[in-house]
Amino acid sequence: MAPKVPSVRLNNGLEFPVLGLGTYLATEEEGIEAVKTAIDEGYRHIDTAYFYQNESQVGQGVRAKIAEGVIKREDVFIVTKVWNTFHAPEHVEQAFQRSLDNLGLDYIDLYLVHWPMGWEFSGWAPSDFMPTDEATGKTINSDVDYLDTWAAMERLLETGKVKSIGVSNFNSEQLTRLLANCKVKPVTNQVECNPSINQRKLIEFCRKHDIVITAYSPLGRPNLTDPVVGTEGIPKHALDDPRVIDIGKKYGKTPGQVVLRYLIELGTVPIPKSSRLERIRQNINIFDFQLTADEIKVMDGFHTGGRTVPFKFSSDHKYFPFKLEY
Repeated sequence: MAPKVPSVRLNNGLEFPVLGLGTYLATEEEGIEAVKTAIDEGYRHIDTAYFYQNESQVGQGVRAKIAEGVIKREDVFIVTKVWNTFHAPEHVEQAFQRSLDNLGLDYIDLYLVHWPMGWEFSGWAPSDFMPTDEATGKTINSDVDYLDTWAAMERLLETGKVKSIGVSNFNSEQLTRLLANCKVKPVTNQVECNPSINQRKLIEFCRKHDIVITAYSPLGRPNLTDPVVGTEGIPKHALDDPRVIDIGKKYGKTPGQVVLRYLIELGTVPIPKSSRLERIRQNINIFDFQLTADEIKVMDGFHTGGRTVPFKFSSDHKYFPFKLEY
């Protein structure tokens, strides 16, 4: 029998499953099968993005399981994101509708601003996603204020086609500014969070403001050959450490399961990506044990602040979020 995943209540009253399936780089048939497998294994939270180019596959997987009677639409929480080139208010609604059409669903549960910094818009094709200055190798930035992007996000709520809105990769100063100017508080901030960057300070900041932290790359970099973010300076991984392996042996768990349990106990919502049945099954089987205080201290010891997704090619943007510690 598939594990029952607990939920956390968002600041708008909706229930958010505390574990989800990440889908970055899961495209074509792999993406469809990963979603179908995950739903069969008990996942009720699927994370995608326009940038991932797999919203249609996610939608196909979800619709297939609805058609089979495995789930109803209201049983599954679907998250997607507006990309950096669509930050201008006139593009936000168009981007949202494209995502909704790609998914083939009546509504989206949660729509996120993928990054606080906007880039120049030149079209909707994947070739337009990364506008780059050939001379510098840096992104071609726009001067759109994320507050204007957020105001457009708030207007989307009025359509009834999206239930919740949130942000991703925002630091504490950007969140403070957003909270001081918004009508609707973001329900979540999705950020990189794993033992190398455990985000304890940002988690505490967000907890005070009733914002849930969603943890992407919870097990580290999902793909070391990712052409977008590169491989420079990837921090050492906790998964291979003998102490983590020993903790896992104590509970009959893998190192990956120990890491995910750690992130759950920090109060985050991890979204591990996998397309393999065995790994998908392992990643959700983390609700039958708890780490001791001493074991959490061991896990805390891996924190260096090192990122596996540093996004340095956009570091000159005025809204680049990683200039602060949190």
